[in-house]
Amino acid sequence: MHDAFNCESFQMALLPSMYGIEFTVALAGNLFALWLLVVRERRNWHTGVVLSCNLAISDLLYVLTLPLLIVYYSLEKNWIFGDAVCKIERFLFTCNLYVSIFFIMAISVNRCVALVWPFFTRSHVRPAHAKAVSVIIWIIVGVISCPVFKFASVCDTHNNKTHCVAICFESEAWPHFTYVIFLAVFGCVVPFLVTFTSYCVVIWVVWKSVSITSLEKGKVALLVMSVIVLYAISFVPYHVFHIYNLYLKIQGNRANCWVYNMYQVSKGLATLNMCIHPILYMAVFDSIRVACCGKSRYDNNEREMMG
Repeated sequence: MHDAFNCESFQMALLPSMYGIEFTVALAGNLFALWLLVVRERRNWHTGVVLSCNLAISDLLYVLTLPLLIVYYSLEKNWIFGDAVCKIERFLFTCNLYVSIFFIMAISVNRCVALVWPFFTRSHVRPAHAKAVSVIIWIIVGVISCPVFKFASVCDTHNNKTHCVAICFESEAWPHFTYVIFLAVFGCVVPFLVTFTSYCVVIWVVWKSVSITSLEKGKVALLVMSVIVLYAISFVPYHVFHIYNLYLKIQGNRANCWVYNMYQVSKGLATLNMCIHPILYMAVFDSIRVACCGKSRYDNNEREMMG
């Protein structure tokens, strides 16, 4: 199952440079966000900051593995780091992807609750609750990502190269396909429906209210656009082409280069979410918005409503 279509030249030409750019941008953006969080946001750890901080930590954990993939594809898909590192890289990719999706869902629900029930939020919702939600999300994503350790492995090819692949044996094809479908439904479709519903409510509340300032409306617009972009170019294409490509391989169709190449593009776009997250932080972190956009003038009431 580890043999790819005869279309790998596109993959090896695209991914090293794409991962290289994403590594640079994501590392710089998320390190900058964490630095501001520790230095400038110490007294403003509202729920939105707590949830966003977890996103930044997840991004940094995975972005540090991208140099391994850059070397792998630069060596024309020859994995030189061993089976254990292969499994860890695949596990961290899966964790980062679904941690991102679940924390974006949590941020959207948090925003929705803060706007629909502002008095309840000010009286009862605390950063400790966001920390508890964060722990639950990490546990859930860790559990659903564990099967990666069973499926992922290195395989020797006919041309004396070692591949790091999702599955190595044909006997694992259908169990792995079932697992991928589960991840797509539980890890993408369900959070998307919750996120979409939450932001529909947020948009309805914000735009009908005369008391919400233009700054708050701008923050909501930034968040909604960031999430739309994330799902449109990062999360949805990856799941669609991953499932379709895997299905074709199981059926023995190894000649569809277009699907295989689009799957490679979607893999690069799946990691692009790490570059987009710093934009999302701008709507949550005071200090990032000040550093990027100038002096902030909104008051504590606005922070509570948007945090």
